[in-house]
Amino acid sequence: MADAPRRDLESTKTMKSVMGDYFTELCQGPERGTKTAWCTSVGPAELLYAMGFNVFFPENHGAMLGASRMATDLIPAANALGYSPDICSYLTSDIGSYLKNESPIQKMNLPGPPRADVLVFNTNQCRDVKDWFQFYAREWNVPCIGIHTPRSIGQIDEQLADYIGAQIESLIEPLERVSGEKFDPDRLRQVVALSRQCTELWKQVLLAAANRPAPLTFFDGTIQMGPAVVLRGTRQAVDYYQLLVDELNQRVAQGVGAVAGERFRIYWEGMPIWGKLSSLAKQFVELKTAVVASTYCNSWIFDALDPADPFRSMARAYSSIFICRSEEYKEQYIKQMVEEYQVDGILYHDAKTCPNNSNCRYEMPQRLQRQFGKPYLVINGDLNDLRLYSEEQARTNIEAFAEQLAET
Repeated sequence: MADAPRRDLESTKTMKSVMGDYFTELCQGPERGTKTAWCTSVGPAELLYAMGFNVFFPENHGAMLGASRMATDLIPAANALGYSPDICSYLTSDIGSYLKNESPIQKMNLPGPPRADVLVFNTNQCRDVKDWFQFYAREWNVPCIGIHTPRSIGQIDEQLADYIGAQIESLIEPLERVSGEKFDPDRLRQVVALSRQCTELWKQVLLAAANRPAPLTFFDGTIQMGPAVVLRGTRQAVDYYQLLVDELNQRVAQGVGAVAGERFRIYWEGMPIWGKLSSLAKQFVELKTAVVASTYCNSWIFDALDPADPFRSMARAYSSIFICRSEEYKEQYIKQMVEEYQVDGILYHDAKTCPNNSNCRYEMPQRLQRQFGKPYLVINGDLNDLRLYSEEQARTNIEAFAEQLAET
């Protein structure tokens, strides 16, 4: 069974239906009088869902623009407005999408992203998300509020939990003014409990790839993570990931691998190259190499969430993501992942417009190689702007990397 050809996960059909329902509900909400909150991908979604908002995640839309290969044609519109080609291509492609009224959501026979009644950010990822949201706040004259998270966080202590937790709690009053509804603490506890369940199941999904052969890869994860991003805190996400976990457990029991004849196992560090995921996945299958784990997909595991202490636990969860942690923490984290997933080598994606999530610019690959001797490869590219990616160069380098793994 391990040498059977790669096959799609059956659960993906259900996932597409779940995501389709999400976008339909999102776009129809304003017609029913439901307020829409835009939220950064690791922002206080639980609070927004608890307060009755439809919640839209522009970073998810940015990924859709990249995966559909619309982004490269839309980015120049934002550049012409004054947004540099060097800044986040999620930001520039999304603003370009707005300016040109072109969105992959329209291909679902929906009108496109709904206008925000309020925009809620968390700078745990980067400053770009705040600048991004402030564009729409000025455009529509709506509130832009958020959380300012420190960078290079080492230990997440009580002082930090208090500081971020207080910021999250302070969002309640302005959100009440927008929604016209009073905050219900019991409802928040329910949503945080569902989000915690989602996290636990998503973690099981990703951990399945620690098995040999791996029943899914990083490329599967980028598809399967949709509900964990946009629907955490809802029953739909919990139900879907239980279905997916059951299917993966069955694959593990039967010895079915995502990559037929799996020889090597790689860790992907950095952002996906959204417009090239299909061709990259195909190449790794041809090389009998499974990309078994990634920093990116694990960014939606929030172990700290606790419905008994929602604000402080949300603070801990949002501040624990890889992108805002110290170099020492990041190195230990990658070392742990390499060991847990039995990784043979590390691939670093140096994303031109995403310096905050490119971790190969300050000698980390060399330090980690000295620590545990794993070979590494750096691929130059971008999350959305395909003008910054050379497919021929990347393909050649990946082939040479597989040969290097074979020799070692």
